[in-house]
Amino acid sequence: MDQEYVKPDLENTGAFVVQREKSSPGSIDGPVKLKTRPGGREALIPQPSDDPADPLNWSWAKKHCVLIALGSGCLLTDWGMTWGSTLFEAQAMDWHMTPPDVSNSITGGIFLQGPGGVLAVPLIQRFGRLPVLFWSQLLGCIVVIGAACAPTYAGFTACRVLQGFVTTAPQVIGLSMIHDMFFFHERARKVNIWVFSFLIGPFLGPFISGFLIQAISWRHCYAVLAGFYGASSLIIALLGDETLYDRDNPNQAKVLPGIVGRLQKLTGIAGVRAIGRPSPFTVAKHLISLSYRPYLFLPTAVFIMINFMFLIGLTNTISLLVKPPPYLFSDTADALLYLAPMTGVIIAEFFGHFFNDFLQRTYIRHHEGRYKPESRLCGVYLPWFLGVFALVVFGETYQFGKSWVGLAIGWGMQGFAVQAATTAISAYVLDCFPQHAALASSWINFWRTTGGFCVNYFQSKWVAHNGPAVTFGCQAAIVASTIFAIIACQIWGPRWRTRYALPPPEN
Repeated sequence: MDQEYVKPDLENTGAFVVQREKSSPGSIDGPVKLKTRPGGREALIPQPSDDPADPLNWSWAKKHCVLIALGSGCLLTDWGMTWGSTLFEAQAMDWHMTPPDVSNSITGGIFLQGPGGVLAVPLIQRFGRLPVLFWSQLLGCIVVIGAACAPTYAGFTACRVLQGFVTTAPQVIGLSMIHDMFFFHERARKVNIWVFSFLIGPFLGPFISGFLIQAISWRHCYAVLAGFYGASSLIIALLGDETLYDRDNPNQAKVLPGIVGRLQKLTGIAGVRAIGRPSPFTVAKHLISLSYRPYLFLPTAVFIMINFMFLIGLTNTISLLVKPPPYLFSDTADALLYLAPMTGVIIAEFFGHFFNDFLQRTYIRHHEGRYKPESRLCGVYLPWFLGVFALVVFGETYQFGKSWVGLAIGWGMQGFAVQAATTAISAYVLDCFPQHAALASSWINFWRTTGGFCVNYFQSKWVAHNGPAVTFGCQAAIVASTIFAIIACQIWGPRWRTRYALPPPEN
């Protein structure tokens, strides 16, 4: 009978050719019977093994329990760093500093999220996804407790810097775990969920801490944050599992059953004993090799960095903008304003849940069964346009002291834009680097956090010197120019993927 097959297009790394052919199980040279989705009309990519331990063969419930464990860590990565953005005034009183000076305590942690993610990759590839995910949350809990107890501003800042360094791993592991567990036709939606989990965090954290500071001290607020990290560690211990699986070595060593095997996987002992995995030096060499490939560099170092830069800058300084005149927001009003970007991110999550699959199927249908990763980038144009418009709306509203509703609409649209665009670009990167997902993801995280680090040093001063209309208007113009990076990838991406061959698969 007719069967739908998916073959790799050898001319373009990352592309697929979907064909309808007569199945010939007995033919060595012809097509062979493939495992398909229910209904038998679409082949599974990649083809799972017959081993029930293969994460591709896990049940729907187990896969999504692991996804929840991943999401808890991703949620807290930026949640934990922006948690203190509503506490600056309370800390300034304790340390006899100005709120803008206290706000510098957040920049070091944001900056080290980038190097921390890059340095986590060799550990992820050598020792496994689960132990790195677990230890990132447990260590995060410890350093946040240190921040809550720090007697001086310098000690507090040091703990916050360490927090950024040790807690960023979930945002790097995400693409690898999605690649390990889910088939090609499922990945865009799971990437959307993963992006949502770490993009809503920067707004949800200050939203909660803004209410807490009205009832408890800032030190107790950080104690609550430490409790969140402890809860995340527990969720990972209970729901998480190791997704790193060697399909080329079906006789790989099995982990002991029961609680002993569970603890070995969680702590990394099983990863230390594993054989056939790449050395940290090999992973580091491949990391550098991927960093300068134009089809990874342009959408991340140009588009994602610039767009995240202004979103994070606004998130970290919004309290400094709306509490003084003309708006005179109270702590409650300031906290409630974070609902605007959260609403935008939630709408973008639902939008991307269906829109990215629609783009993929439409492209395949109109290109005679052929699929190329560059088709994912069509999902960037609408959010890019809204992101430009959002900055203009926010700047003009603030400049002329119009209703706070304009601020909320502008900030909400910006949240939508970054969530939707990041999902499309992350899905594109996963399609281009399926066997190097953690490495590619670390560069997404590096450039994203680099932008977030830089903007804190000039955002407030820029607004004070030139006025909000000029400041946010210039930011809108800069964001508008980044679309050329996406256009370049769509035009020359297939040629670049052919010219710059990928390193050997690691795992």
